[in-house]
Amino acid sequence: MTSRWEADASATFVRRLGRSAAEGGESGGTTTCPDIWELSNGDVAFIGRDLTEVYAGQLPGGVSVGLDERLVVMPRSMVIAAKPDLPDA
Repeated sequence: MTSRWEADASATFVRRLGRSAAEGGESGGTTTCPDIWELSNGDVAFIGRDLTEVYAGQLPGGVSVGLDERLVVMPRSMVIAAKPDLPDA
């Protein structure tokens, strides 16, 4: 039996993956922007728009969002910009 993954709330922010929203033109001049960060334990934190309720009825078969989870959407350009910072395996 495998154990369920749990987020480690004691992990700290280590480095941004990719570029900032301002550098990528995604900030709209605000300080509340999408972002991707590597945490001290190797996990990745995403800051984006919470669209859990919007997509709740559209999830593909076999996909679910737990009560303690959120479906977060962020700009494609930011994920592509982070690709060089992500390991291949």
